[in-house]
Amino acid sequence: MSLVKIFVGTMYGGALDVAEQVQPLFENAGYDVVVFDQPTLADLLDTPTELALFCTSTTGSGDFPGNLTAMLHDLQKMSPSLVGLRYGLIALGDSSYVDSFCGAGRALDELLQGFGAQRLGERLEIDAMETFMADDVAIPWVESWIVDQQLSVA
Repeated sequence: MSLVKIFVGTMYGGALDVAEQVQPLFENAGYDVVVFDQPTLADLLDTPTELALFCTSTTGSGDFPGNLTAMLHDLQKMSPSLVGLRYGLIALGDSSYVDSFCGAGRALDELLQGFGAQRLGERLEIDAMETFMADDVAIPWVESWIVDQQLSVA
């Protein structure tokens, strides 16, 4: 079976809830899934990661949630090649913070691509001002993402 790693950046649990809600979609498509709610760079680099989903909220003025900062600091410090990594990205934000809406997700996307990773499809940005339950938007997006990218092994 193929492995999908889901990396979560969350402050109050919303992004983790989304990750846990979409996990069965991958499992039903025939994937083994590991969710990292305290991700480290080793989680990304050990056991070669070919397919990943990043799910992160944004804090403050476009900042990364605390549980994701150590991994990203190590990523920038070590500058490993991520060529071969295919990923999707779900960014949670609040559009009332106009200048920093989904800032962490957008910055993460840029960072991953800068190290050679390839994003599959468009980044999903979920606005808390429009969507009360983020998984209401994330579940259909992931279902479509799996099909559109021909990721299903079932």
